[in-house]
Amino acid sequence: MKKLLVSTACLLAVVACKEEKKEKVETAVVEEVKAVEDEWEVLFDGTSLDQWKEFKTDGVSDAWQIEGDALVYTPPAEGEEQKNHDLVTRKEYTDFVLTLDWKISEAGNSGVFWGVSEDEKFGTGYQTGPEIQILDNDKHPDAKAGTTHQAGALYDMVAPAKDVTKPVGEWNTMVITVNHKENKGSVTLNGTETVSFPVANDEWDAMVAKSKFAGWDGFGKYTTGKIGLQDHHNVVSFRNLKIKEL
Repeated sequence: MKKLLVSTACLLAVVACKEEKKEKVETAVVEEVKAVEDEWEVLFDGTSLDQWKEFKTDGVSDAWQIEGDALVYTPPAEGEEQKNHDLVTRKEYTDFVLTLDWKISEAGNSGVFWGVSEDEKFGTGYQTGPEIQILDNDKHPDAKAGTTHQAGALYDMVAPAKDVTKPVGEWNTMVITVNHKENKGSVTLNGTETVSFPVANDEWDAMVAKSKFAGWDGFGKYTTGKIGLQDHHNVVSFRNLKIKEL
């Protein structure tokens, strides 16, 4: 009987030890996942525009609406006040990984900027912020102007390696990396790296000099600046925007 009691006690001790180890492992995994998640700052989760404002204003106009889990830009109707409605983050960023989903309307055009300055001498985010193109490659005329104007391109500077966009009306997932410490930038669209490029120094200046932005005061000059979503007078939708600083 004593041997049975001892055996039972030993068995319970082993079980308790295993359960304790399992609990510790599960806790460690949860903490590790939370640490990774904490590296990311949510810019838009489908519920709030607190992280955003329109360029050189302190609010967001009705042109931008939350529909379901998406942020949708719809250009004002003819006759309504026509002004630029570029959306910019309230915070500035230098080195980062930005991930988001986008969906463009038929024959639509938009883009994502970084390094945007709101200095009084600039009228839009486009004047200072390099742009990663968002486009309906099939029906927008910009796609015929050259491959550096197609979706996934560093606009007017680096063409995408190939067209990996999904049909109009479907969501595309895009990851933009800008790292000045390593002088590297890249875009991954729907799981494929479409472009890579330098982001500073003589290499960057040489690219700009060969583009339509040559001689533009301030273009690509702001190492630290705001992230921008472009108003190009076409309907465009965004969702799942988050950023990780490097």
